[in-house]
Amino acid sequence: MPPCFYINIYYNIHYMLFCNLMDIMMSFFMQTPQEMLKKIAEKARTKRLSLDLSQQTLSKKSGVSYSVIKKFEQTGKISLESLLKLALTLDSLIDFDAVFLPRMPEQAMSLDELMQESKRKRGRK
Repeated sequence: MPPCFYINIYYNIHYMLFCNLMDIMMSFFMQTPQEMLKKIAEKARTKRLSLDLSQQTLSKKSGVSYSVIKKFEQTGKISLESLLKLALTLDSLIDFDAVFLPRMPEQAMSLDELMQESKRKRGRK
């Protein structure tokens, strides 16, 4: 086969992976909060099952009541504290570390501007 054949396959594969990644990102960012909660609940259930834990066992290990876990897996509704307890028990707490990370600035900032940004203690009115 000519070398251009392999190059073409290489680029096609990477293009397909890129498109798949973009689809995933777009579907994530286009979701309503309710849809995101439901998706988080599905992921938590999948993780629980992959660890071979029943809802009752997860309840005992996490300190979150069985009824809260059951409702969470069905509806996605749960308090933040209970969600964090489940995440800790399911070894997924680190995923919450990136929730409120500051965004990268769109333009370069001077060192003085960066220093002033880090000193802010309160939001603007």
